[in-house]
Amino acid sequence: MLHRRADQLLIERTKQIRRGLTGTPLIPLADERCDIVAKLEFCNPAGSTKDRSALWILEQAIRRGEIAPDTTVVESSSGNFALALAFYCRMLGISFVPVIDPNCNEATEAQLRLLCGRVEKVSLRDTAGSYLKTRLSRVQELLVELDSAYWPNQYANPDARDAHYRFTAGELIEQAGPLDYLFVGVGTGGTIAGLSHRIKETYPGCVVVAVDTEGSVIFGGPPKKRRIPGIGSSIVPPLCGQALIDQVEIVSEARAVEACDALVATYGLYAGGSTGSTYAAVQDYFARHRPGAHRPRVAFIAADRGHAYARTVYDPAWVQQLRADAVEPAGVEALAVN
Repeated sequence: MLHRRADQLLIERTKQIRRGLTGTPLIPLADERCDIVAKLEFCNPAGSTKDRSALWILEQAIRRGEIAPDTTVVESSSGNFALALAFYCRMLGISFVPVIDPNCNEATEAQLRLLCGRVEKVSLRDTAGSYLKTRLSRVQELLVELDSAYWPNQYANPDARDAHYRFTAGELIEQAGPLDYLFVGVGTGGTIAGLSHRIKETYPGCVVVAVDTEGSVIFGGPPKKRRIPGIGSSIVPPLCGQALIDQVEIVSEARAVEACDALVATYGLYAGGSTGSTYAAVQDYFARHRPGAHRPRVAFIAADRGHAYARTVYDPAWVQQLRADAVEPAGVEALAVN
């Protein structure tokens, strides 16, 4: 009886949190070629688009009985999803152990250590030159080690996709009206899987452009060392296969930095690395595919804010080292998706 009571209280608490949330803003960005609007997902409570999937995954797991008050949530993250889970788990009184790596921004790691009683940090790169596979291996060890543990598995959990189908896409459609193009940065694939399905249901002619980073293997590119978290992956996430993608844009990290600077200088938007990558893709795509008489309506997802990147993307010394280490020149290339 007491156990059922505690579970019911947890369910009620998730409903209270959900009722307290509001949508994120959509703002127009002045541009000579297109009508561009940015969906400011970094205005979510924990600071990124990962709020959507984190809360919905927790809600659904609690309703199914997979998470109880004594459960420990364990997840691999480069930063944003860990922050979102840490915030909502703290609100719900649930234990959370994030598994992070050296690419996690210093500010993000510090915040996680404030919110979580235990933080696991791996240090060995995997065969793709990243840390994802190492993080996932540590997650599996923790699931065995802990008495009662739940792994959200943001890379394959359909609830992550459904969160963006229900909430992110629903808001975007209501705010933006008819869209010709939608640009979405890709990491775990949940955001673009959910958005692409609902956007194309409403606007079948909308071109969905997936934005990835050099060194990511999601769309078949060669793996290499990556420094900016929040975009790209050293595995092909199952959720990506569920997305309706028309074009893929590959953006270098140096180009992402330039775009972050441009967002601040032109619009006052202090955005994170994945947001910079997505904006760079928009600009470079339309530099190559110049619109005709019709000004296309273009939306992109501003997935994260810039505060966590103060000592990386916005640090001249860090950027100088990034460019010095770059093997290939900065730029963007386009891939067609059949």
